[in-house]
Amino acid sequence: ENRADWDAMKKRFNPDTPGRFPEDFEVRCRQLADRDYVLRIWFNGPFWQLRNWCGFENLCLFMAEDPELVEEMALFWRDFIMTILDRIFARVAPDHFGFSEDMAYKAKSMISPAMARRFLMPCWQTWSAAARRSGCRIIDVDSDGYIGELIPLWIESGINSCQPIEVAAGNDLPAYRKQFGRSMAYHGGIDKRAIAKGGAVIEAELQRVIPPMLVDGGYVPSCDHGVPPDISWADFIHYSRELAKLTGWL
Repeated sequence: ENRADWDAMKKRFNPDTPGRFPEDFEVRCRQLADRDYVLRIWFNGPFWQLRNWCGFENLCLFMAEDPELVEEMALFWRDFIMTILDRIFARVAPDHFGFSEDMAYKAKSMISPAMARRFLMPCWQTWSAAARRSGCRIIDVDSDGYIGELIPLWIESGINSCQPIEVAAGNDLPAYRKQFGRSMAYHGGIDKRAIAKGGAVIEAELQRVIPPMLVDGGYVPSCDHGVPPDISWADFIHYSRELAKLTGWL
């Protein structure tokens, strides 16, 4: 709630705290260097982490009333994560690198693009550059809600993939592909509401998304977030079969 709280709490984030890395860390890294599967590193982005620390309303108030504190917290998180990543990247390169932000509502980002640029982009840029230097090719971010005004910032920050592309929030994958080209890849984007309606509605939704997205690649089709309980098992099987046909699996 204030700077005193922050000064007390940041002591808990010491990268050298015993137990932060497993005792067999070196062994695990050597084993991963010879893997035949995809290795992913995932963690909290700056907005997600600062919201955990401060609460959403407090964080937004701090951004307006005490921006220097927000910058200090964000840069602290950037450097803490970077210290952890340096130790991993020195030993093994991941295939997929990303972080969670969840920073958008149905129609807008939770904070302005200007605030995202000031408070969050220094983290995004530093981490993305480090991941690329390690040899990682996929730099991913997860955010619910409408992300149309965030994608340009992500691209500028070195991020080249995002998810889950919720249709109900106003996201349109074919439109994003026309707007941003191959600068951004996607995971998700198939309307969960259409899957729940079943039958021809499922097929129409897949036709809306799959053919235009598969032309250029850079797309992993899936339900736009978790599969909700109003999707029946029969409809999910139908969706999966139609998706397999369109993508060449059947």
